[in-house]
Amino acid sequence: MKKNAFLCLDDYQRPAKRKLPGPLYAYVSGGVEDNISLHDNRAAFARIYLRTEVLKDVSVVNTDIELFGHRYRAPAGIAPMGIAAMTAFQGDIALAQAARDENVPFIMSGSSLIPLEEVVSVNPQMWFQAYLPGEQEAIRALVQRVSDAGVKTLVITVDTPVKANRENNLRAGFSTPFRPSLRLALSGISHPRWLCGTLLRNLAVRGQLHFENNYATRGAPLFSRHVVRDFSGRSHISWQHLEQIRAQWQGALVIKGILSSQDAARAEALGADGIIVSNHGGRQLDTSLPPIYALPAVVAAAGNMTVMLDSGIRRGTDIIKALALGAKCCFIGRPFNYANALGGAREVRHAIRLISNEIRRDMGMMGTLQLSEIQSQHLLLRDDAQRFTVIN
Repeated sequence: MKKNAFLCLDDYQRPAKRKLPGPLYAYVSGGVEDNISLHDNRAAFARIYLRTEVLKDVSVVNTDIELFGHRYRAPAGIAPMGIAAMTAFQGDIALAQAARDENVPFIMSGSSLIPLEEVVSVNPQMWFQAYLPGEQEAIRALVQRVSDAGVKTLVITVDTPVKANRENNLRAGFSTPFRPSLRLALSGISHPRWLCGTLLRNLAVRGQLHFENNYATRGAPLFSRHVVRDFSGRSHISWQHLEQIRAQWQGALVIKGILSSQDAARAEALGADGIIVSNHGGRQLDTSLPPIYALPAVVAAAGNMTVMLDSGIRRGTDIIKALALGAKCCFIGRPFNYANALGGAREVRHAIRLISNEIRRDMGMMGTLQLSEIQSQHLLLRDDAQRFTVIN
């Protein structure tokens, strides 16, 4: 890819699609069922318009933000992305390095193929996102492992009580663990850059890849004819389990997957430090509410918790709209995954700079010098009749 070929986050998707095998690209890019939430997450931002303030001195714009005791350079972080080591060589480590170098938040996924201890050694400020095991003792052991590794911020994803109906994955031939087949072999052979530069390099360094962080101990292998990755046992997970985690965990506790004011109030009552308003990037329940629309009510019920948002973020203006509605930071997934697939930490750093520079430029256009100056008064919402209303 020639220098400066990537001018915005969306520029990474098409070349990543060419590089990645079809089943793997389908896993990263797809949503669930009819992909309505996947597309509406983006469309929702287009219905919100910005109002500017002109003739203000914006020669010095500050995008710094403090989250849980650490000051970051921008309110744009890297969302947790499962099996990142399959889309990029040492994928989780590359993401952690890029986030460390650019000083932005990074959440490591529990559905990862590299032990969290290795990744936190690269980026001591990383957050860890856990999918809770089904048994209380297994939950306690996992939380203890994360604490022993030196992680300071634990993110609990709560919108995956059952396995999602990702039909696009099945149609594309994707499953985890990967079951060896002729179709899978042909997908790899037909994408030699990925085969040699990612898969074989990872296997050479690590041997058989495993899900390393779903439990306190090593989980299922990535390639297997018979082993089924354990998605079961979460349907009974309740607020009581989170209360027990809160009692055990001494660091910052963030709950990810909140879309209602009622759940925000429950999170605040149990002592959570933050929440991420999210519909899992449209990957869990189709036609679920776009998080940007849920945000005002959630913020109103959040009390002193730090409110953050993901799902559908692609532009600096998207982040500014979320900040205006009360979010403190936004997280981005798929574009950083694509950048990682194309150029590892180097390209992820470039992607972070792209979105960070957009935020800074957009703030200047709006006449705001500090993130705290961005308020709901800067927004108007367009309805289907082309009428505009103030968002509050």
